[in-house]
Formats: sequence, C-alpha cells, structure tokens
Amino acid sequence: MKKIFVLFAFMFVSSFIYAASVTIYNDNFALVRDTKDVDVKVGKQTIEVDDVSAKIDPTSVLPKFLSDSNNITILEQNYDFDLVNSNKLLQKYIGKDITVERYLPNSQKEKISGKLLSVQGGTIIKTNNDKIVINPSGEISLPKMPDGLMLKPTLSWLINSKVAGKKKLELTYKTTGFSWVADYVAVLNKDDKNIDLNAWVTINNTSGATYKDAKLKLVAGDVNTVKEPRAARSLMMAKNAVMEEAAYDTAAGFQEQAFFEYHIYKLQRKADLKDNEKKQIEFTAAQNIPVEKKYTYQSSKNNKVEISLKFKNNKASNLGIPLPKGKVRVFKSDGDSIEFVGEDMIDHTPENKDMRLTLGNAFDVTAEKKMTNSSRNNSAKQSEETYEIVLKNAKDETVKVDVIETFYGWSNWKIVSNSHKFEKKDSNTIAFEVDVPAKSETKVTYKVKYSW
Repeated sequence: MKKIFVLFAFMFVSSFIYAASVTIYNDNFALVRDTKDVDVKVGKQTIEVDDVSAKIDPTSVLPKFLSDSNNITILEQNYDFDLVNSNKLLQKYIGKDITVERYLPNSQKEKISGKLLSVQGGTIIKTNNDKIVINPSGEISLPKMPDGLMLKPTLSWLINSKVAGKKKLELTYKTTGFSWVADYVAVLNKDDKNIDLNAWVTINNTSGATYKDAKLKLVAGDVNTVKEPRAARSLMMAKNAVMEEAAYDTAAGFQEQAFFEYHIYKLQRKADLKDNEKKQIEFTAAQNIPVEKKYTYQSSKNNKVEISLKFKNNKASNLGIPLPKGKVRVFKSDGDSIEFVGEDMIDHTPENKDMRLTLGNAFDVTAEKKMTNSSRNNSAKQSEETYEIVLKNAKDETVKVDVIETFYGWSNWKIVSNSHKFEKKDSNTIAFEVDVPAKSETKVTYKVKYSW
C-alpha cells in the first residue's frame, strides 16, 4: 500500500504554464490567454485544468471550445484552491489511524500507531494501547491522499457534450501578481545640450506560476478596475476591440500600437516569465536628443532655484513614440566617469508633448525674495504690495532664470509696475524670464494691486 510521508518541511513547486499570451497592465494584474487539450466524452462529465495562476481571479475566467462549441455546453465552473500542505493533510486524518516512525539512539526504528486526536498547537495521538502521546518526533505516514485537497489551483467544468474526442479549450482570465514599470537612463553630454536615452521595462511576476514561451504585451495607461463578479468582462471586450495600425517599432523588438484609450507594447519574440522573477527587457534607445537646461525660481514652492532639463517627444528630437510612465535617472561624465546628477518621474507621455525633468537645486545660482512695501485702503477695498527678488549667479557664464510668481486667494489682482517683462500663465500666475550675468546679480521688482 502506498503511504504519504509528511515531513516537517513541506515544499510546493509552482506550475509551468505554456501560455499563448500574457498582457500585463501597470496596476498589478495581467490578462492570460492559453489553450489546453482536453479529452471529452459524450454526455455529462467534469473536465479539469490545474496549470493556472495561483492568483487567478476565478470570476474572470472565460472558457471557449475552439471547435464543436455548438455541441458542448458548459453547465458549471468551479475553482478549487484548497491546496495540500502538512497541516491540511493531518486535519483530514483527525479521528483516523496514522503512524509515526522514528529512529532510536541504537539505530532501531520505532513505530507509534494510533488515532489522531488533534493538530491544534501540536500533534496528539491516542495509541492502540490507549496511551496519549503529545508531539511525537519522527515522520508521520498516512495511508493515502485524502479527498478534497489539490496539489495545484484547479479549474473544473461540468459539461454536457454531444461529441467525443480531444478538443482545444481556450482560457482567458485575469490574474494578480504581475506588474511592469519603465525605467529610463539618460546621459547628458558635455555642454548640457543633448542627452542619450535608454529605456528598459522591468516585469515582476509573483503570480505563483511560470509562463513559458509567452507572447508578451504591456499595456500603458490608467485602466479602471472594479471588484464586481464580472469585472474582467469589460477587459475581454476591450481586448477584442480593433487596434489601430502599428505606428512604431522600437529598436529592442517592441511594437507599439494604439489600443482603445491606452497603448500596447508587443514584444516581437516569445519570452519566459518565471515565478518570483524580475525580468528586464530593453524597450527603446535614442541618441542626441536636444535638451534645454532650465533654471526656475518659484517662491511659493521653496527658496531654491531648481534645475531641470526640457525636451520634446517628437521625431525631430530623435524620439516621437508614446512613452510609458516611469523613473528617469540622469547621468553625466565628469571627465573620468559617469556620475549621477538627479532623477524624476514622467507620466504617460504621448508623441509631440514637451517633457521636463527636475533634477535638483542649483548650487551657484540663488534667489532671495522680500517684501519692500505694503499699503491697505479698506474704504477703497484695495491693497498694494511691492516685492524685490535678488538673483545671484556665481557661475562663469550668463544664466537665464524663470521666476514664477503665484497669487493664490485673490480673484482680482493687477501688476501696476515691474522691472522686467512678464507673461501671464494663467489666472493666478505670472512668469519673468531674467538674464543673470556671470559673477553678478539681477534684481526683479514688481508691485501688485489687490481689490475686493
């Protein structure tokens, strides 16, 4: 008779799934579609598939027979996830006979047989000679595998078939445990006029399953999901929507397509997605992207002058592809090696949009703002304030500083005098563009009138 030995360490090996395709979204889920060969008989029967993700959403499963679908009716669908482990095995044997085998110091083997009374807080056995043994050491052997426990998460269907034979069953389902992010590395050239940009996608698989030879797609965009029983149905419908013609092929083998209101990046080869693995795949690369180094002072934000790089995502700049959101790390050579100079996050960025990377605060360019005068006339319901902003430049070259001033809380305001030209950005904001000569300083003054 076969026996099951329960050891103190129990190992579970994740399943290997040969998936037709895995579409990974930004927000910790994926859509898996694969095809299984199942044996079908005439009449009512149960068919099972056990190589699915351990984190599958069973309410999202969409089964479809690829042939004879009119002759096969799916009556029920079940998801069994009561996976076997040592404690569950023993719980199934409470009130039944088990055997504990152990070696004595003289190398003799001793067997303790009896009825299992409890596994709560330890193992308790009532032996055949009516002794109570608590937590006996050794290996516990069971006569057979009890019913109702699964080695792997299993999908099963009750079907009624008019035909028999081997049939192909296509499964589409949503699973958590998948995520992907884009990571960008930019290298700034010597005169801060151009950058080389490399992009990688990092895929994280903690789904409990390994997907072999999968067709990989990545969806960039903010997809709304809900926790209703048929949450994934809208995804299935969207997945079958007509995609626009492919617009771009990246250098690394990803093909970009417009997809509904999102973008899909399809890898032009198959890939293995191992469980508990982070995989990096090169996404795209571009050289000599023109950039403009910007100095910005915004007193409402902080008292520092920020440094940023501004460039445009278009073909003229050697880019011009929809870029998924991610972190951009910027490096520059100091003459001996490449050093880190700052990083920023970008959002999903369509073609032809301006991009700006804020890298940090300037060391040699500083700003100081103070109010030099104020007055208030309550009867006229007016007040005036005069400000002075001193910009200092310790560098050996002239720099241009954007001075951003915001007037929050006032619906009626007006600049009545100013030392430099400004542009009104919106109903609350103005911007001065100020040249600050090398080893010098420039004062920006303005007077603002409020009324209420």
